[in-house]
Amino acid sequence: MGFCRSWTGALLIAAVLGGCDGGRPASPRQAFEERRAELQGAIRGNPRAIAERVELARVAIRLGDGVGAEAAIRGALAAGAKEEALRPLLARAYAMQGEGTRAMQALDAGPIIPEMIGEAAWVAGDVHLSNGDLVAAREAYDRAVHELPRNSALWVDVARFRDANADTLGARDAVDYAIELDKANSAALAFKANLVRTEDGLNASLGWYAKALEADADNADALIEQAATLGDLGRYRDMLGALRHAATIVPREPRLYYLQAVLAARADNYRLARSLLQRTRGELDDQPAFMQLSAIVELELGGEAVAATWADRLLAEQPNNFTAHRILAVANWADGDADGAIEALLPVVDRPDADSWSLLLAARAAAELGRRGESADYLARAATLERGEAVPFTANNDYGLLSMAADADPLNPAKAIPAIAADIAAGNTGRAIERAMRLRDANRGVADAHILLGDAALAGGRYDLAVEAYRAARDLDAGERTTLRLANALFRAGDAAGSGAAILALRDSQPSSIAADRLAGHLAMDLEHWDQAIAHFERVRSRIGNRDVVILRELARAWAAKGDDRRALPLIDRAYRLQPLNAGIMEFYADLLARRGDSQAAADLRDKSAQIGR
Repeated sequence: MGFCRSWTGALLIAAVLGGCDGGRPASPRQAFEERRAELQGAIRGNPRAIAERVELARVAIRLGDGVGAEAAIRGALAAGAKEEALRPLLARAYAMQGEGTRAMQALDAGPIIPEMIGEAAWVAGDVHLSNGDLVAAREAYDRAVHELPRNSALWVDVARFRDANADTLGARDAVDYAIELDKANSAALAFKANLVRTEDGLNASLGWYAKALEADADNADALIEQAATLGDLGRYRDMLGALRHAATIVPREPRLYYLQAVLAARADNYRLARSLLQRTRGELDDQPAFMQLSAIVELELGGEAVAATWADRLLAEQPNNFTAHRILAVANWADGDADGAIEALLPVVDRPDADSWSLLLAARAAAELGRRGESADYLARAATLERGEAVPFTANNDYGLLSMAADADPLNPAKAIPAIAADIAAGNTGRAIERAMRLRDANRGVADAHILLGDAALAGGRYDLAVEAYRAARDLDAGERTTLRLANALFRAGDAAGSGAAILALRDSQPSSIAADRLAGHLAMDLEHWDQAIAHFERVRSRIGNRDVVILRELARAWAAKGDDRRALPLIDRAYRLQPLNAGIMEFYADLLARRGDSQAAADLRDKSAQIGR
């Protein structure tokens, strides 16, 4: 990274590029590349040059070249530069290469000149952040900001730290200040876009990505994040354009292959998706999204054992990832392991809000094992097509111990949250709300703190408080997790119109949200807006296929309401094949068959429905 200041003491060098004086270049990356070539030429003409080598190291850092930066610093040291002036830059070079331990060792190897203390603290903060040590990172960044209070690039890293700490308001303030200090800081503008994407939705973020790329058209991170956003919006041609540009800058960046694999999978080209995922060379293997896509791709290609391995790894990271549970169940079922399928599904089907697809698979697996009663139970629950209330918390430890631990340290989320769960499970919702309020008051910039209070309030029937808490959470994070909670709380508080408005707002801000389209479709059905309902449900069907009985039934109803029985009939037929014991589906199917002149089939279905109802 470039820093607009000079060093004093035994080693004096000019501030490095980046617009300390004069106008900014039209293409910052190209300007840095040109300056690198000039400096390399100057060094060849003067092997004892020190200032040029140090500047070359800073240019390499700005270009993301940690290896080149290290070589330039070592050259400067060999030419006689003082180690106490260059330790922070050497540490930065190591950190850029993913060698955090060496970076910290470099910082601790000896004294550092006063002018470089801020930079040393900055590097230490970055290393601690990458290691997940947020306490040490906070201390390091505080020291860095004290030494370099008006460094725009530093404030971007402070924003990243606050975001990692779930402090959305703090991250927003830090990145806004970075932009105030340098309105052409492309990294700051790109990070602002990332925050806006979370807070206000996909479409709202595109303008900020455009500003970031206007400041630096070769900002690879901005291009990759922009591409991911465009993909979520379904703008695949534009997504490819951004990815291709990024590939000219960072051709071996694993995120490029991952995003292209997402595109290939969405186009059902799973072999290409697998090939692209393999080209990441394992660098993204610990990322949940990568694990999930890998599991899906392998499952589609018949690699059940490999799919199960990916799903197991994902569940180790995210035990409550129900998609991963379903993938593991399908992989086990396809591999002939009915026991494994049920075991994978238990965390899903044991919940009152279990989906019908999971219940049907559990029923089939139980029947395969000869557990007829259990299978019938799952089938009966699936046939209702009604989902129960979601369970927000689970508590596994002794209530008294959890409560005592939280009372002793009420602002520690690791202790307070399990106690809140235990309070709710014990019916002590008033105490749960008190604990959640205390956490919320100490963390007003954290969306999860407001969500926790909303969940506790909802469990206690305090709908107005839940709505207030969820609104505050949505102001920080406008995604599914906050908006759907708000919509539910509004509906339960008697504000059906407000609930619908929240769902439609989610649909507008997050067009890729399956839940938003699903709920918006149901709203359109209630209002008899058939074309809108069809559009919403078809978007869901295009994403998940023909496995959701409710979506198929509602599509059939909408087409039939428009007078198009020809389109409605195959949809309700598919729904019936998935749920042959649902009386409502049979009745509707019978009505359509009768209208088409197949009276015998209609009568048979009605007879079957009557027998099931007895």
